[in-house]
Amino acid sequence: MAPAPLTHQRLARAALDLFTTQGYHATTTPELAKRAGVAEGTIYRHFASKQALLNDLYRGAARWAAKLAQEAEGAGSTARARLTELGRALAAGAAREPGVVRLFLLQRHGPLLEEESRRAAREFRATLERLVAEGKAGRSVKAGAAELWATIWLGVVGLALDRIAAREWPLDHPGVTQTLEAAWDAIAAAPAPPADPRTDLLATRAGE
Repeated sequence: MAPAPLTHQRLARAALDLFTTQGYHATTTPELAKRAGVAEGTIYRHFASKQALLNDLYRGAARWAAKLAQEAEGAGSTARARLTELGRALAAGAAREPGVVRLFLLQRHGPLLEEESRRAAREFRATLERLVAEGKAGRSVKAGAAELWATIWLGVVGLALDRIAAREWPLDHPGVTQTLEAAWDAIAAAPAPPADPRTDLLATRAGE
């Protein structure tokens, strides 16, 4: 790898680690340069500012999550199976790259985000909401706004992602499966009540 791309990668990795452990505002550019093993001025040859570096990392994380959501659309024949597949893919990402999951799904960056970053985040949310809307159409998800149920589902899944990213839970921890099940239960429509055999009998007699 050429020196410039390697330096860019080292800065990105250092920033991801620092931003997601001690926070964006607490991370200084001298500290960032020291972690990456470069001079402070080198940062500005690769990124316009510390905020631009944050946005570059955020967009990459958002596109990764959006890709997982799109892949989940073709996994399984039910909304529950697709959402479970997405949850497991996000969990695997939290185990492999905890900083990426923290940056995009577990932290809030508010006014620091540029419009392009917000657009990348909306792409993920749109696909997630589409998965939920498909469940609503099939009457397996509660009536109501897909945006609301997508937020609730992701909030519950986030509990497992946080534990995995913190290395408190391995991927095979029972809590991972339990959390994914709880996320579905939080948005699932109530099952139809069992048919009353007396009603069926009366209907049959009425038709005689």
